[in-house]
Amino acid sequence: MPTATAASATALRTGSNGVPVVPVRAFLALVAAGFRRTTTYRLAALAGVVANVTFGYIRGAVLLAVAGAATVASSGYSADGLMTYNWLTQAALGPLAIWGTTEITERVRNGDIAVDLARPVGLMGTYLAQDLGRAGASLLLRSVPTVLVGALTVGMTMPGTPGPWLLGGVAVLLGLLLSFLSRFLLQLASFWIVETRGLQTLYMVVSGFFAGLVFPLALMPAPLRVAAAATPFPSMLQHPVDVLSGRITGGAAWELVGVQVLWLVVLAVAGHLVLRAGTRRLVVQGG
Repeated sequence: MPTATAASATALRTGSNGVPVVPVRAFLALVAAGFRRTTTYRLAALAGVVANVTFGYIRGAVLLAVAGAATVASSGYSADGLMTYNWLTQAALGPLAIWGTTEITERVRNGDIAVDLARPVGLMGTYLAQDLGRAGASLLLRSVPTVLVGALTVGMTMPGTPGPWLLGGVAVLLGLLLSFLSRFLLQLASFWIVETRGLQTLYMVVSGFFAGLVFPLALMPAPLRVAAAATPFPSMLQHPVDVLSGRITGGAAWELVGVQVLWLVVLAVAGHLVLRAGTRRLVVQGG
């Protein structure tokens, strides 16, 4: 049975024809709130930059150590290409939050999810807006300094024409949306499962590996590349980096963006259906 809170929330979020309504002003206010909340913790951002740069040097040294291997040469990566991949993926860690988030899980556990369900913006819209604000702040505070350090100390090879930059920007935005939807779906498991730390840990391992964070997917054995292609994770990190760095250009780059759009539709529909089922089932406990 749907709770009274869930029923009232549904009424607030839908128009007379049943189509979800997202108030634009409320959405933008939530984006701004997410941005302000992240920029408030500047020391945390500085610590994030230090961590990104430190592991960037360590990971870069490992990648350079294997740069001469036959598998690397056959993949099309040069030493400079590996360094560009290394620093771009390190810079993307903050905005993507690829390790997962637990805010919705905690709010379901303590009952605060009832407040979220009563807001005029739906649960997915609320957390998407906040996450976009968070990602924008992280991009400025963590990603830009990380890339600058990598470019000035090690060197990076970026495209000299605007095309890859523009299409790469679209791919990065799509990657951010995919990361949010994937994490959102994971947290919705808390509507059914009280303890989700096991799922969170599994997600951290699988997402980092299949997104191309550990190594570029082109360096992995064929079976693992096939397995990764069956998930949305490459579209969150590997594909945006390939397009933005100019490693993949032309029709192949547009094909990668098309795959991102396909996964975006799949995850958005899945998120809507799972959220609706979870809202119907939810029994709020606690405050």
